[in-house]
Amino acid sequence: MERWKKILFRLKHIKEHAEKILGWLVGVGKKDFWENELLQAAVIRELEVIGEAAKGLSDAFKRKYPEAPWKEMAGMRDVLIHGYFEVDLEEVWTTATEDVPELHRQISRILSEPQPLL
Repeated sequence: MERWKKILFRLKHIKEHAEKILGWLVGVGKKDFWENELLQAAVIRELEVIGEAAKGLSDAFKRKYPEAPWKEMAGMRDVLIHGYFEVDLEEVWTTATEDVPELHRQISRILSEPQPLL
């Protein structure tokens, strides 16, 4: 039970930060994003938080839900945290506008399931 509480905490964290990104980008085009350093920094930070939360999930849990991009979330976090001068805004934009909506759907679906026994 305690393990599930920790997993649930991380999943809710991922969902919450994905929702921030989705909300901030409503009506924002690529050009607007490119010209708004504050928005870029905010989205990058949320992607870092999402990746950090994903890294803390157990391998058993990740195997149970292989459709979610656990490895990619953690990898993006590592690039954003450790490769600051190499951040590819095109990749950030694509992740935020294409991958985050799908991630939000996946996490919402997982959270709607009955509590698993892990």
